[in-house]
Amino acid sequence: MSKHLVLPRPGSVFEPKEPISGPSEEAFTSTFGALLPPAKFLHTPIGKAAYYNFPPASPTPSTPSQTPGTPKRVLLIHGVQTPALGMLPLTSALRSQFPSTEFVLLDLWGHGLSDTPHLPHEGKLFHGLIDGLLEHLGWKGHEGVSIVGFSFGAVLTMGYLAGTYGKKGGEKGKSVGSFVLVAPAGLLRKSWFNDEQRRWLSKECEEGDERKAAEWVVSVLEGGELKVPDDWRERVGNGEVVAEAVKDWQMKQHAGHPASVVGIFRDGEVTDNDELFVKARETGVRSLVVLGGDDEMSTEKEIKEFGFDVKVVPQAGHGVVRDKAGEVAEHIGEFWRRL
Repeated sequence: MSKHLVLPRPGSVFEPKEPISGPSEEAFTSTFGALLPPAKFLHTPIGKAAYYNFPPASPTPSTPSQTPGTPKRVLLIHGVQTPALGMLPLTSALRSQFPSTEFVLLDLWGHGLSDTPHLPHEGKLFHGLIDGLLEHLGWKGHEGVSIVGFSFGAVLTMGYLAGTYGKKGGEKGKSVGSFVLVAPAGLLRKSWFNDEQRRWLSKECEEGDERKAAEWVVSVLEGGELKVPDDWRERVGNGEVVAEAVKDWQMKQHAGHPASVVGIFRDGEVTDNDELFVKARETGVRSLVVLGGDDEMSTEKEIKEFGFDVKVVPQAGHGVVRDKAGEVAEHIGEFWRRL
C-alpha cells in the first residue's frame, strides 16, 4: 500500500519539498472536453497555478449596455473539490448579461491543473495566490474589480478582503469594489461532529488514522459517498459540467488533490468562522450573498445576522452555483447594476 500523503499542519516543523505537480491540460480536456479557454499559468516560488481568461466580447449593435458601476473585471473562485470548471455554468450565465466584462476563473492550489504546494493549506496560502493573480493580471490599482466566491471560495474572498482592506476607511483606492458570496462555507460547527471526528480534524490525528480521516472528510463534503452518475460521459459529451465526475477524476489523477481537500477542510477556516463574516462586512466593500434555500452549510437567517443582503434561490442546495446558475446570475446581475 502506498504511503498516504498528508500535508503539513499550521505551526508544525517540516522539511521543504517541491510542489506536487498538477495533471496536464491534455489529460483533463481529453476527459472533459475543451469547455474552458486554454489554460494560462501563474508561476510562483511555491508552484504554478492555472487560470482561464474570458476576455470582453467585441461590441456589436445588439450588445447590452452596462451601467457605469458594473464591474469591468470579475474573478470567480471555486470551492473545495470541484475546480474552475465547476464555475463555468455561472460564468456563462453572467457573460450573457455582461459581455463587456472580463471574467477569469482560477484553479486553486491542489485543484484542476494547479500544483499542490507542500505547505499548510490555511487561508493565507490561498490569499497569497489571489493577490498574486490580481497583480499578474494587472488588475490591482484599477477600479471595477469584483470577486465571486463559492463555498470555500467565499471563505477565501472574505479572508482576502479582510486582510487586504481591513476596516472601512482603512485603505483608499480599493481595486475590489464589490464581492459576491455564493453558498458560503465557514459556518460548519465542530460541535456537530463526534469526539473521534474532531480528533481527525485536530493536530492530534495519528498517522494510522489519516486514511480514515480523509475518507470521512469527503463523506462530509458529499453528504455521503461520492457517486458518479452512470451517464456522465454522455452528459459531458453534450457540454455539461458533471461535478461528481470531475471530483472523482481529480481524486484519481491529481496526486496532490486528496491531501489538499483534507488540508483545506482541516485548516482552511471552514468551521466556526463567524468572525470572518464580521470582518468582511467591516471592510465596507459592497456585497451580496446568494444561497440555495435548502443549503445546510449556512442559512438565510444566520447570514443576515451579520448584516449581509441575502438572496435565496428556492429548491436548491449547496450546488446552487451549477444547478441554478441562471437564477444565481440574475441576482448577481441585479446587484452589479445597482453599484
